[in-house]
Amino acid sequence: MVELKGVIPPATTPFDADGEIAYPLVARQMDWFAEAGVTGGVAVGGSTGEGHTLDAEEHVKLIDTAVEAAAGRFPVIAGLITDSTRDAIRRGRSLASLGIAALQVTPVHYLFRPDDDAMVEHFRALAGETGMPIIIYNVVPWTYLSPQLLLHIMRDVPGVIGVKQSAGDLKLMADLVMDAGPEDHIFSAVDALMYPSYALGCHGSIAAILTAAPRASVALWDAVQAGDHVAALDLHLRLLRLWNALAAPTDVLPAATKYAQGLQGCTAGLPRAPMSMPGDAQKAEIRAALGALDSAALAAE
Repeated sequence: MVELKGVIPPATTPFDADGEIAYPLVARQMDWFAEAGVTGGVAVGGSTGEGHTLDAEEHVKLIDTAVEAAAGRFPVIAGLITDSTRDAIRRGRSLASLGIAALQVTPVHYLFRPDDDAMVEHFRALAGETGMPIIIYNVVPWTYLSPQLLLHIMRDVPGVIGVKQSAGDLKLMADLVMDAGPEDHIFSAVDALMYPSYALGCHGSIAAILTAAPRASVALWDAVQAGDHVAALDLHLRLLRLWNALAAPTDVLPAATKYAQGLQGCTAGLPRAPMSMPGDAQKAEIRAALGALDSAALAAE
């Protein structure tokens, strides 16, 4: 298995004005991540990538395009956002030959929450039928998995290698990291709290803030690994201001992330309808926060 560690930005998916994927921009984004110093990996087709809007055929083409463009510079993780075990297995199998490092999978989440036993069996079936490493993307509020359940699944289901822990509760993250084994890959998606997540012992991160500011995010990870907590705290505070600008309102977060990328010379296209681009006031806040983070990174708008 490819080792997954450090900063793993979740790529945005560039759409054109007709809502079609602009595949050349996918390849350009992979180059942009590499130029920013990303080596840990890139996740494609997750929530930041509007994976919930992708049909099966374009999902496969998107992942294939990203793997080809990555060209071995970093591993690629494929997001799966589905509402049935059957669909998760079918989509996972369709990606198995593409050279991805792992699947990042949300629990099923449409209205009804499976009980804990059903949740375990969902991931057991997916791992068994695809033969691929799986990272649980613990993000959906009404199907949120407790640290105890996540640890149980990682212990009981071969192939489930880790968790991308989302939501803003650092206590849940601390509980998960405290009892995880050295083989468990715990990634933070608590965008506002990358620094304390790393200090707690996370393997790394998969979060939208990394996509909006990959160079500073890599610098923060490197600072913590080097024990330079003065530099890490400074980067944390500046990234927090950017996150506050990106995340309000949360319903356009992928679009706001694309806007931030565009300001830095990475054309990321449009969101897929009905999502819209951020309004003028939010754009101004994003630009100001990026300027405070690294004025040299801003391209002409």
